This record gives sequence, structure tokens and C-alpha cells, in this order.
Amino acid sequence: MARRILVTSALPYANGPIHIGHLVEYIQTDIWVRFQKLQGNDCRYFCADDTHGTAIMISAQKNGVTEEQFIAKMSQEHQNDFAGFGIEFDNYGSTHSDENRALCAEFWQALRDADLIVEKDVSQLYDPEAKTFLADRFVRGTCPKCGAENQPGDNCSKCGAAYTPADLVNPKSTLSGATPELKTWKHLFVQLEKLHPFLEEWSQSGKHLQDEVANYLKGHFLGEELRDWDVSRPGPYFGFEIPDSPGDYWYVWFDAPIGYIASTQQWCDKNGEDLAKWWKNPETEIHHFIGKDITYFHTLFWPGMLQTAGYNLPTKVHIHGFLTVDGKKMSKSDGTFIKAATYLKHLDPAYVRYYYATKLGPRLDDLDLNVKEFVEKVDADLRGKVVNLASRAAKFVEKTGLSATYPDDGGLFERGAKAGIEIAKAYEDCDLNKAMRLILELADAANPYIEANKPWELRKDPANAQKLQDVCTVGINLFRQIIIYLAPVLPKLAADTGELLNDPITSWEQSQTPLTGTAVNKFQHLIQRVEPDKVQAMIDDSKEEAAAEAPATESQADATAAKFEDSGQPLIDEPMTEECTIDDFVKVDLRVARVLSAEEVPDARKLLKLTLGLGGDSRKQVFAGIKAAYKPEELVGRLVIMVANLKPRQMKFGLSEGMVCASGPGGEEVFLLSPDEGAKPGQRVH
Repeated sequence: MARRILVTSALPYANGPIHIGHLVEYIQTDIWVRFQKLQGNDCRYFCADDTHGTAIMISAQKNGVTEEQFIAKMSQEHQNDFAGFGIEFDNYGSTHSDENRALCAEFWQALRDADLIVEKDVSQLYDPEAKTFLADRFVRGTCPKCGAENQPGDNCSKCGAAYTPADLVNPKSTLSGATPELKTWKHLFVQLEKLHPFLEEWSQSGKHLQDEVANYLKGHFLGEELRDWDVSRPGPYFGFEIPDSPGDYWYVWFDAPIGYIASTQQWCDKNGEDLAKWWKNPETEIHHFIGKDITYFHTLFWPGMLQTAGYNLPTKVHIHGFLTVDGKKMSKSDGTFIKAATYLKHLDPAYVRYYYATKLGPRLDDLDLNVKEFVEKVDADLRGKVVNLASRAAKFVEKTGLSATYPDDGGLFERGAKAGIEIAKAYEDCDLNKAMRLILELADAANPYIEANKPWELRKDPANAQKLQDVCTVGINLFRQIIIYLAPVLPKLAADTGELLNDPITSWEQSQTPLTGTAVNKFQHLIQRVEPDKVQAMIDDSKEEAAAEAPATESQADATAAKFEDSGQPLIDEPMTEECTIDDFVKVDLRVARVLSAEEVPDARKLLKLTLGLGGDSRKQVFAGIKAAYKPEELVGRLVIMVANLKPRQMKFGLSEGMVCASGPGGEEVFLLSPDEGAKPGQRVH
């Protein structure tokens, strides 16, 4: 039975352009949605621009336009960027909409009726010239601890001292340069502690969150009384005025997630659908995709709001890590802070869709875009292994079409059909890295078939006409099967393949039945080589753009951070590793081992093959990613620490029977752990 699934991504803040870091989330979500639709599920993807807050108001003023004009222009730019990367929404709205205003009022009344709203006095610096209260980031002054000048309003960059803006010596507003005044205003708060039992039960059920997220919430928030959540801001403020509190506005983090429902409402109104079917029917699944920096809002505030207002709770909140480039944070000076529009001027969006898919797993690990690997991997996988199947077979059957019956291929197509079950599960679990590995294994199995049968040789003899057609029919079908599995990641390649074979790819089930007796159109190049010169040109353009904008308006990352600054809650940017007990840890058998031999692995960029002695005749073979840090001859005779009871893993280079322990960020900076002198191979490490 088909599932009904509603999917959202975090709403991009309307204060700057989309960049390649943002795209991690939207590409991940789009892939998951396309997979669900290919499975035949009724899956809808909703998003919107997040448009309210002080940062928007200030940006509009700097640009000499109204807030409405500013966010309208930014929304169009965002939607153009998303479309350029093949990201398809069923509806893309705005939090500054009539639908969102009405829904905010509904949620607010539900919180009032549940007696969850309380008033408190809040003292904050006020700019008498700009006539606005100042968040920490809009105040600078002299550090009260060390005397360092021009320090921000929350902590000193020189001595590290933490303080409030009111503690600064000679504070100045960054908006007007005026000396701010300390003013007190009544703020409205949601008493989250009253929802503590519900939030603990929901978040710790094991159903809705990744384990490391649930553990993080348990350890950092749910183990003590939950703080009240400040949900109002005094004017002037760009947002919705609170109906029963004139002069106050809902804080941006109150109305932003309600924007998910407002965007759904807009789609329902256009398509004759009922909002309750999508947000109040228990048969509808709700899936949120977000970055780990906004975990708190989506796993405590938002479920509390939904529960109170009588809406569906999230079935799953899928949380991902951050993007680095070449192992470092994106940098404007290095040209790695790349805008989506800048990327599209130079490179095919299919490249980054595929590359991100090979890096994204079901956990919160950060992912790195290594520029050199990006070029090599896309070429090797997509051109060298996948499209190569079609390019070496399609042109030989343009006149004859495919064979009337599917030829004997030694079980290759059947193997691929069975693999579809595991590939589908990997997609479902957001383990895109695993899905890509499984798909590429099919390509690795298919290419030797073409190599062995050499259609380019068969074509030379007319007597081989039938065999040539059969061989190419097999090759084309193995290619098509792989493309069906890749269709969520590479929709344009899937569409082009459908045109080539006169059979549009519309269903996952097409992977289970070979195509026979149909015409094949003239083969066109399906994907171009990644040209390093174009990659460098993109980086150079990004550097020039950054230089031209300096010291222009803040980046979207900076502007988004402003939303957290006065929320009273931390940014969750630390690793949320899954906790383990001592019982889990003692299962790991760490042993001293001696490197008996070490050698390079042909065709492997990072691996060395090690033979490790554990005393007596006990030996284990290990493949270690330390090639950049060590020469094989340096390792022979050295004592190392290994995980001796790790489950063996079959790699294409051979069987790896353990793991050597090392530290460091990677590449050349990897340092093998070694025991002190006197240790003997085979000894247990305690």
C-alpha cells in the first residue's frame, strides 16, 4: 500500500544567497523524496523562505528597499538556485504570508488555552537612534575583563571572557554608532517544562531521532528543568504582531517552523486538497530534514507546539552534519565559499549531487568536499563505470534495436534485480553512501561483461550480427538498471536515458524487468568530463566575488546565527557522538601487533596493505588509509595498536581483518599509535 509522506527541509533564511553548504541538505532531501516517488508513494516536498527578524529589517534598510521587496527578490534568487540543481518542491512559500499569519494565531491561541504562556521582564540594550533593541551581535565595546577594544556583546575574542552586552565598557551600537541604553520590556515565554514528560517520551522513544541526537537531548536538556522559551520581541521588528499583545512580535523561531504548514496550506488550496489530511491524519508521515545546528528547535520546541495545537508529530527528524572543503570550513578568501549560482556558471549540478550522495550517511558526521577527489571520483564513477556501459553498446544497436528476448547474461541482471532490495533500504535509511556503493558494485560487475565480449570487435563480422545485438542488449539493460537505481540522485541522466531507450524511467519496478525489442535512439554524450580548469575558474570567481563584496553585507550563515543569538539556546555545533557503556567498550580487543610487511595497493589512492603479527603464527591482513603519511618501508618492524576482533571486511583489493589505531585529521597528518618499549606482539592493550 502506498504511503502518504510529507517532507520538509529547513527554511533558508532570506538574508543571503544559497551556497554549496546549504545544498547538502536540499540535495539530500530531494534525493529522498525522488526515491519515495519512484517507489510509488504519495510524497510531497514543502519549503519556504524564512523571512522575519531584525537581520532582514536591517538588510532591507541598507539596500534602500522595503522588507517585502527585499524578501521577494531573495525568494526568487533562492528558487532559481534550487531549480538549477534539480531540487523540486511541491510548493515553495514564504513565512511572510497570510496563511502563516493565520496559522501562527491558531498555534498561539492553543498555547494560551493550555496555560503555557507567561510574561517576564527582560533587560536589554536599546539603540535610541535606530529605535530598536539590540541583540548581542549588534553591540561592540571594551572587554570588562582584559580591556580589549571593539569586542562583541557576548564574549571577548582576546581573553575569552563571557559577559552580557550590558557589561561592556563604552558600548556602541553597530547600527548607528550611538551609545545604547539599558531598557526593560515584557517578553512572552512558553513554559516548556510543563511539556517535559511528553518531550522526554517522544524524543527517547527510539523512533523519531538518531540515537546520538536522543542521547544529546537527554544529557544536555532533558536531565534538568527545561528553560522557558522567549517567543516575543518588541517593535520595531519585521514579523507578525501578536494579536493579544500590541507592540510585540512573534520571534522568528516561533513562526518559521509553522511555515512548513503554511506552505502545505498553499499547495492544498491550489490542488483541492485538505490540510487536515496532511497534518492531522495519523496515516500521514512527517519527515523533517535539518542540519545539526537547529536540532534544539526541531526536537523540543516544535514537537511541543505541534502536540499542543493538535497537529501530527514528526515521524522522523533526519539530521545531517556540516560541509567542509578540503578539510576546512568554507572560506571566502580561499574561494571555497561557493554560491550556488557561481557553481552553476561553471559545472554540471549532477557532479555535486552525486558527490554528496557518496558522502552522506544516516548519522550526523560532517562531510568533506575534497576538490581533487571530487574531480576524480565523478569521472571515474559516472563516466568511467556507468555511462561507459551505454557508450560502448548503444551505437551498435541504433539500427537494429534491442533483441526480441533477453539473452543469457550469466545472471547479471537477476543479481542486479535482487540488489534493488538492499539499495532501496539504504535510500530509505538515508544511507546514501551505502546506496551508491551497492550501485557501483553492479557497474563493476557489468563492465567486465562488455570487456569480455568486445562488441567493437563483433561488429567487424556480419556473421556475428545476432551476438552483437545480444551483447549490446545485455549491456544496455545493465546500464538502464543502474540508472533506475541512480535516478533519485541523477534525475537528468535518468531522463536522458529514458529518451535514449524510448522508455521513460518512472518506477523502481522497472529495474526488475529487462527491456527487449525496442528501438534505441542515436547515442548522445550523457555526461561530460569534469574539467579541472572549470573547477579552478569557479574557485577564482568565488574569491573575486568575496573581494568585491567586502566589507559588504553579512553572509547567510552569519545572518542565520543572529537568529540563535538572543534565543537563549546554544548552537549545537559540537559532535554529538553516540554514548557507549563500559560493557560496549570492553568488547573491543586492542592488541599490540608488529608490522611484518607493508606494500602499496595498486589503484588505491589512500591504502597500504599491512601484514601484522600478533605473536607466534598469528597473522592478520589489514588495509589502512595511511598511504599519504607513511612509506611502506618505514613501517616494517614497527609495533602498532590494532583492533583485533573487528569483523573482517571484503574489499575489492582483498580481505581486511582488522584496523590499526591512529590519530590526526587525515591525509599526511595521520599518526599511528604505538605502545611503549617492552610491549610484545599479541599483548592486550588495557
